[in-house]
Amino acid sequence: MTRLYVHRLPVRIWHWVNAAGFLLLIFSGLQIRYVGYMEVLSFRSAVALHNWVGFALIANFFVWFFYHLLTDTGREYHQETNPRKYYEAAFRQMRYYGWGIFHGEPNPHRIQVYGKFNAMQSMLYEIVMAFVVPVQFVTGVLLWDVVRFKTAVDALGGVRVVDTIHVLCFIFFCGFIIVHVYLCSLGHTPSAHFKAMVDGYEDIDDQPHPASR
Repeated sequence: MTRLYVHRLPVRIWHWVNAAGFLLLIFSGLQIRYVGYMEVLSFRSAVALHNWVGFALIANFFVWFFYHLLTDTGREYHQETNPRKYYEAAFRQMRYYGWGIFHGEPNPHRIQVYGKFNAMQSMLYEIVMAFVVPVQFVTGVLLWDVVRFKTAVDALGGVRVVDTIHVLCFIFFCGFIIVHVYLCSLGHTPSAHFKAMVDGYEDIDDQPHPASR
C-alpha cells in the first residue's frame, strides 16, 4: 500500500463541520416536526438550534464554494470532460457497487490526487451541492421568517409547499447520509476512508489497476 495525501486540511475541516451540522439539523428538525413525541429539547430551544446551525451551514457552504472556485480543487469534481466517457464510468461504478463488489471484482476507480471521486460520486455530489443543498437552504431561510419573505413564499405556492420541499430535502439527506456512510466503509478496511478524512491520507493498492492493464 502507498499512502497518498488526497484530502486537504480545509476540505477535511469543512467536511466534519458539515457532517456535525447536518446531524444537528436532522435532530432538531425531528424535534420540531414531532413536538410532543420527542422531548429532548423544548420546542423553543429546538427551533433556535435549528436556525443557528442552519445559518452556520450556509456560511460553511460559501466557504466550500469559494475555496473550490479560487483553488485548483474544483478539478476533483469533474475530471472527465467527455460526456460519454463520464456517464460510462458512472454506470460502470454503479455496476460495481450493485454487482461487482459482491463477486470479488476490483473497483474500477483508482484514487488520485485530483481524482479522489469516482464518476458516480462526482455526479451525485454535483447534484447535491449545486441543487439540493441550495434548495434546502433557501426553503429553510423562507421558513425562518415567513412574514419577511411572504412575497417569495406566496410565489412558490405558500408555506405548505415550501415546507413540503424542505421536508423532502430532509428525507433525501437522511438517505444520503446512510448511503454515504455505507460506501465509506468499502475501503480495504471498513475504517480506511474514515481515517483518511481525519489525516488526509488514502491507502492506495500498489498492484497495477485493471483499467491500465
